[in-house]
Amino acid sequence: MPDEETLEEGTLTPLQPEIQDPLLREILEENDLQADPSRNPLEQPAPLPDPTDEVDCVVIGTGAGGAPLLARLAQAGLRVVALEAGPRRDPKHDYATDEKAQNFLFWNDERLSAGQNPVAFGKNNSGTGVGGSTLHYTAYTPRAHRGDLTLHTDFGQGVDWPFQIDELALYYEEIEHFLGISGPTPYPWDPTRRKGYPLAPLPLNGAAQLMERACGKLGIRTSPAANAALSARYYQEGIGWREACTNRGFCQAGCNRGAKASMDVTFLPLAESYGAEIRADAYVTEIERDASGRITGVVYEQHGRTVRQRCRNLFLCAGAVETPRLLMLNELALSSGQVGKHFMAHPGMQVWGTFPEDIRPYKGIPGGLISEDTHRPKDADFAGGYLLQSIGVMPVTFATQMVRQRKLWGQPLRDYMRNYNHIAGINILGDCMPHASNFMELSEEKDARGLPKPRLHFTAQENEQRMNRHAEKLMRQIWAEAGATDIWAFERYAHVIGTARMGRSGDDAVVDPDGKAFDVPNLYICDNSVFPSALSVNPALTIMALSLRTADKFLLQRKAAG
Repeated sequence: MPDEETLEEGTLTPLQPEIQDPLLREILEENDLQADPSRNPLEQPAPLPDPTDEVDCVVIGTGAGGAPLLARLAQAGLRVVALEAGPRRDPKHDYATDEKAQNFLFWNDERLSAGQNPVAFGKNNSGTGVGGSTLHYTAYTPRAHRGDLTLHTDFGQGVDWPFQIDELALYYEEIEHFLGISGPTPYPWDPTRRKGYPLAPLPLNGAAQLMERACGKLGIRTSPAANAALSARYYQEGIGWREACTNRGFCQAGCNRGAKASMDVTFLPLAESYGAEIRADAYVTEIERDASGRITGVVYEQHGRTVRQRCRNLFLCAGAVETPRLLMLNELALSSGQVGKHFMAHPGMQVWGTFPEDIRPYKGIPGGLISEDTHRPKDADFAGGYLLQSIGVMPVTFATQMVRQRKLWGQPLRDYMRNYNHIAGINILGDCMPHASNFMELSEEKDARGLPKPRLHFTAQENEQRMNRHAEKLMRQIWAEAGATDIWAFERYAHVIGTARMGRSGDDAVVDPDGKAFDVPNLYICDNSVFPSALSVNPALTIMALSLRTADKFLLQRKAAG
């Protein structure tokens, strides 16, 4: 007879045999971590800092505004700590190829919208986690034009930026080559650049190919867009080789390959390699000052604990909603009366059509093709301008837009969605003028932390309405030329901009041209809240350029002060 299995002495269960299959072992380990998250090293609460320890700089926010300057300050040898409200995640394991599964990347705290064109939040314009909104941005990275910074000079509307585009040009170049931007060389709308893009353009998806052919017939120049996703392997300082994009189309749902240049695989590893400390799940609630008004430290909530970190300088990089919210909550830098004012959102009108071709709108880089012929249209009845871009879209997002715009539901919605693979879209991204009726305030309603919810008022003014009408007419012509049927438009507004703008005087601006607060000697703000105007291009590249510029200006001032 075979030997009977016996229980190990002193135990209630038999010994578990060792699992040899490495894949099965990994799956079982992941299941154990899900059942007991406390075993996950990424979820462990950090040790409490010494309450008497003072660092050179605290940076609030790790997105496009916070990450580059964090790296620059760390490279200069400063002791720097970054506080991020969201968690640190592992893209290879946490980012599924599933549209709904990635909602955790968005800033999902409730924000209140008001005005005639209330702006949608969540995945539309803000993110949470180590890397901020770049975790789910589509990595569209065109440069701002010279005229984007001089709207008042050129049109008598809005305000000019307090410096010229030349001050950003070298930073644009540095970032493009650090991140590994894929794009056309020479660039059709700026052929005099010193350097071309480091990588060739990414392949065009179905919508981009349709738009390219139709625009060619209409005499509209197009080009593959500049995109911060790798068209080939690229060496990244601080992290090593990053692999090329596989065109899976889930850029807005998080890139699990590391091909998209989000901050968590670019500037943040560089910062940490130079000694920067990043504290995740750290939600800042209080900014402390001394009797002279200088900031002395910040207080944040982390894993149910209240933590204080002392600092000599504070860099606020939390975005155009959370940055003014923190300033208001702490009654900080308010003397100009401009905190929360002149909120802007890019006009992002979309036009959709149905085609006989098999488009597969979920495939490839969503914004593959660009035209900037509309930057200053000759027949415009508005100030500023806009760019055109092809767009891909995930099915749930597209169905949601259908419900909102065309009021389809039930069987009619299901019937229309059967055409999903034959759908293609174009959209614009255009200037938005600052206006007194568009602003952010603190509401009476409290959030889960007991803090006032932000309420944002937005009404598209006459200039934005005229731009939308001009763009919709043109995009309908393009899709008609491409052979589309059932053409329809969806009005939307993308990104959140303004609310703590920069300028030359504390009478009408919150920070000076270097990002330093007029009111507070050791407070700097660096994110899209400081934009005096919205620009006619996607903001991410300009936010990063401002971030490096702000860091360099700070370091120069620090050196001069001895």
